[in-house]
Amino acid sequence: MGGGKTLEVHLYIQNGQSVYEPVVQGSITWEMQRKGQPGKCSFTIIPDNKLQIEEGNAVRLDVNGKSVFFGFIFERSWNREGQVKVSVYDQLRYLKNTDSYNYSNLSTGEVILMIAKDYNLQTGELIDTGHKLSRNRPDKTLFDIILDSLDLTLIHTGKMYVLYDDAGKLALNDVENMKLDIMIDDSTAQDYDYKISIDSNTYNQIKLYYDNNDTKKREVYMTKATETINKWGILQKNESIEKGVNGQAVAERYLSLYNRPSRSLSVKGAFGDIRVRAGCLIPVFLNIKEMELKNYLLVESVTHKIDEGIHTMDLALRGVGING
Repeated sequence: MGGGKTLEVHLYIQNGQSVYEPVVQGSITWEMQRKGQPGKCSFTIIPDNKLQIEEGNAVRLDVNGKSVFFGFIFERSWNREGQVKVSVYDQLRYLKNTDSYNYSNLSTGEVILMIAKDYNLQTGELIDTGHKLSRNRPDKTLFDIILDSLDLTLIHTGKMYVLYDDAGKLALNDVENMKLDIMIDDSTAQDYDYKISIDSNTYNQIKLYYDNNDTKKREVYMTKATETINKWGILQKNESIEKGVNGQAVAERYLSLYNRPSRSLSVKGAFGDIRVRAGCLIPVFLNIKEMELKNYLLVESVTHKIDEGIHTMDLALRGVGING
């Protein structure tokens, strides 16, 4: 499962017609989050007379002959010794732009294609979610517009999809297709923190409403779980819905997603595996004091670190099926 000294790492920077492979001082990290943040690659280089790089230059990171990250230089900083710290973001960085979109009858993949065309972004495999939406989203980040579509798709289909940049191409996939055979257990997780919480993303009473402009009345749809209300007290989610939405069905779906404690696991210094990205499902087997954990958990975020040929990763994982 990775580790070891056999890692072959190449970092390339292209400026115009010139391609450089600079000397990296210390570690290279690349990190990914499942929602709302671009992938980021960070490294420090020792400049020489030949190296000419600037903002916007393309950067590619290859590990064992496979491109694991492709992005563009967004920031450089210098220290007293003259070393240059470089921050590189993948294409998802451009989804921080704000725009207004009014679209009808588009699946999430089609929404991504529409935005990618407007912003000159490269796309790869965008799985068909099979669920079409019509939305008016004024003055929102492109991230918000896509994530809104993904959230509504989850509510209506029960399926979770993840958007990511696959080494230079935007991809959309079903998390069920992203199961990995690597395992986190007591031997691979050098340090971990497991948490069960009802403090966030847990709701046992759902109240949805729609302000009907025709009747000038508010239509309210409610559902609740008496059993957990008796245990935890009322934890209410209150939200407006769009015209034409089946409010009661959506409320029931919300309750099925949210009426449970959230489970999260953070792991530090696990053996690295370049296949692990945010949105993957990883089997976890841990003997925790009060329970035995045997389950697939969803990768919320991962930070890969390669230092002198040793590849480790820090992971934030959580239970599958909770919308949040």
